[in-house]
Amino acid sequence: MSNAEHLATVMVQAFIDAVDNGVDLIPVVADSTSTAKIAPFEKKYPGRLVNVGIAEQSLVGTAAGLALAGKVAVTCNAAPFLISRANEQVKVDVCYNNTNVKLFGLNAGGSYGPLASTHHSIDDISVMRGFGNIQIFAPSSPRECRQIIDYAINYLGPVYIRMDGKALPELYDESYQFIPGAVVTLREGKDLALVATGSTVHEIVEAADILEQSGLKVKVVSIPSIRPCDTEALHEVLKDCSSVITVEEHNINGGLGSLVAEVIAEAGIPTKIKRLGIPDGEYAAAADRKFLRHHHGFDAANIAELAIGLME
Repeated sequence: MSNAEHLATVMVQAFIDAVDNGVDLIPVVADSTSTAKIAPFEKKYPGRLVNVGIAEQSLVGTAAGLALAGKVAVTCNAAPFLISRANEQVKVDVCYNNTNVKLFGLNAGGSYGPLASTHHSIDDISVMRGFGNIQIFAPSSPRECRQIIDYAINYLGPVYIRMDGKALPELYDESYQFIPGAVVTLREGKDLALVATGSTVHEIVEAADILEQSGLKVKVVSIPSIRPCDTEALHEVLKDCSSVITVEEHNINGGLGSLVAEVIAEAGIPTKIKRLGIPDGEYAAAADRKFLRHHHGFDAANIAELAIGLME
């Protein structure tokens, strides 16, 4: 693995490169310049950044208006406020009206740690899956993040990209190529599959390392593309597994776990599934990431322990 990198830094460089290459891209922020790490873009293209202040509904409405005027509009602010405060504008101005807006949900999941539930975003995937007409992605590494952003900028239509707030190490080499909808198998294994999205892919990779030391080889699967998702490919990957564990820094309802459970149920696969994340009816712990994931049982050690129990 290479040194870790913040996904927001990757995002900003992608914006700069896009404008350098002639894309009429306009970032819109809600007094979230530090969250978005947008300073390098603003320095190079000071006339292109729109700051609406702490007004998330205006953020999304402004972006939709810019898109209707022919711009590639990108919103950059914290995921909990984008999803909750601007919910109606996302649904109507962006999704229903099919405007060419790319929504970046920054510091998603429990990235804000001790700032607690007001700042945690553990329902964003479920909310976006409930809306029609928007693609949904959750990158797990800097390289994957850059490729997803490049795709989104060139795609005509609404996109939501769930961005982790912590620096993430690289998982892929230079041969990696993101494909919308793709199911990415990182390791082959028998019997049990570990499936994750976004930053929790690192937890299942580490869990697989722990299990391998015990002589157990499990399948490790990343789902960076929530919508579209190649459900036939996912079915093919999981059909021979006796058990599946899904992992996400999100409520277990409506997110990755629900997506995988739907595929298993609709295909009639005789597979036991265990969904890990923020449990049903709970808020995420007001703590740093290490404690939060351990407390809710989806850090690498807990995943490995559960996997051993299922395999036995």
